[in-house]
Amino acid sequence: MSIHKEIKKVTTDTLQKMKAAGEKISMITAYDFSFAKIFDTAGIDIILVGDSASNVMAGHETTLPITLDQMIYHAQSVVRGINRCLVVVDMPFGSYQSNSEIALASAIKIMKETGGHSIKLEGGEEAVDSVKKIVSAGIPVMGHLGLTPQSIYKFGTYTVRAKETDEADKLKKDALLLQEAGAFAIVLEKIPAALAKEVSDSLHIPTIGIGAGGDCDGQVLVMHDMLGINVEFKPRFLRKYLNLYEQIDGAVKQYISDVKSKDFPNEHEQY
Repeated sequence: MSIHKEIKKVTTDTLQKMKAAGEKISMITAYDFSFAKIFDTAGIDIILVGDSASNVMAGHETTLPITLDQMIYHAQSVVRGINRCLVVVDMPFGSYQSNSEIALASAIKIMKETGGHSIKLEGGEEAVDSVKKIVSAGIPVMGHLGLTPQSIYKFGTYTVRAKETDEADKLKKDALLLQEAGAFAIVLEKIPAALAKEVSDSLHIPTIGIGAGGDCDGQVLVMHDMLGINVEFKPRFLRKYLNLYEQIDGAVKQYISDVKSKDFPNEHEQY
């Protein structure tokens, strides 16, 4: 029987068992109560309260502007909407890079004020001290390697990462370092599928891929992308399951028309 169907609450231990059983892990982003409730009821394993809120909720070009307090607001909203899934909260840019003490303080603030279950931070060797300190305080940490959006100005492009041997070797080393530091899972973003498979096979903790092929232990997509709300974003790795932009556009136009023509409200829609 599927581990997914047996469990009442998804925990970090659940994810470990899913990897061991070869059962894929489903993860999606959410930023508010209503969508979190829908996703949780649908049976999603993990909700990531992503710093992608900076893009899809606040309209910024990058993830860098969103603050710790803004991330906490989104995470609080999500946690109120769920009963079953694991909630992972992104640590925003500037909340952990300075040193491990600041990283720990930020992680504690997230956990105390949101009711979330874990945090996610970007980076490999450079983040290991912070991961160790946060984990030692009893807070589960998800890592993130490959294309790390908080470093976009360093990369200069959103192209596929780790295609060259040196960067690929560093990523493999970083994954093992994060595992050794106590991370319970690692997101692999926009790297060659063969490399993602090699990394996934080398770890006993699960990997969650986005643009990293089908051999990762799980997959994650941004809700606005997979539901077709964000119509401009069309990378190869994205599968759109709905075209909500078109449906919402049509619904709103119909509503405007009904109001203008005095069709809404009708005699059955008033007191």
